[in-house]
Amino acid sequence: MPKFTTYDGTRIAYHLRGDGPPLICLPGGPMGASAYLGDLGRLTAHRRLVLPDPRGAGDSEVPDDPASFRCDRQVADVETLRVHLGLDRLDLLAHSASGNLALLYAARHPDRVRSLTLVAPGVRAVGIEVTEDDWRAAVALRAAVALRAAVALRAGEPWYEEGRAAFERLWAKEASWGEVLDAIRPFAYGRWDAAAQRHEALTRAVRDQALAGAYYADGAFDPAATVADLAGLAAPVLVIAGEYDGGPAPTRAAELAALFPDAELVVQRGAGHSPWVDDPEAFVRTVAAFLDPESRTVVVDGVRLA
Repeated sequence: MPKFTTYDGTRIAYHLRGDGPPLICLPGGPMGASAYLGDLGRLTAHRRLVLPDPRGAGDSEVPDDPASFRCDRQVADVETLRVHLGLDRLDLLAHSASGNLALLYAARHPDRVRSLTLVAPGVRAVGIEVTEDDWRAAVALRAAVALRAAVALRAGEPWYEEGRAAFERLWAKEASWGEVLDAIRPFAYGRWDAAAQRHEALTRAVRDQALAGAYYADGAFDPAATVADLAGLAAPVLVIAGEYDGGPAPTRAAELAALFPDAELVVQRGAGHSPWVDDPEAFVRTVAAFLDPESRTVVVDGVRLA
């Protein structure tokens, strides 16, 4: 697999999938290797995915300085990758925690961004808070809304009660996230089927939980400055939220979209935190249309038409 040498001498690996114009895809986790992104629901039919492994993860080297795991320090890795690929401007996609990294990159290098796609993105970098009420609403929605196939309610699934009880322990401060994580994993998906379970297992396998704290270390974010810088971003922005996601919930994703001069929000129905797993076709239609310079889109009654 190809590698490049970033600003501090660390060798960063990246993987290439598909054909077409390059789309740099930052994995979440935080600090998860890019393997869990797969082909993003066969987005490879439209774009060549450039999938970097963050420093210290996957096939990339472990840096000499542990402080370089901090999110803001990794902006230079993204910029070095752009230069390495010979791109004047880049199309950038980020999932989950790496949404923070993409936001910091866009704030620092606005003239280098052609487009920005944020999928269930982290929002700490801009000071948006994901609240307990957001997660309570997401959990309640599983019990109140049928799946799009209209065959079962979330509360009718065997994992639901255990997961709901785990959330209650978490909210009552009787348990930590780590202690309840196994029970609440199904809530990250629109449906807890075999595909979701395989994806969740892969996500766990490529993530180094010990590095998450370093990614969010003190000093990583200056929300007021980042928001001010993003207000001048000329590039178009697409924010995709899952209907059933609590972090960020669609309402928080809407707050994020409102920070940009040219942004649109798409809430993918029946989806959780990894919408390309829940409904690959819907996800690819949305992203491919956004990235296609020949497409023009309009939102009618909450439905995005290309």
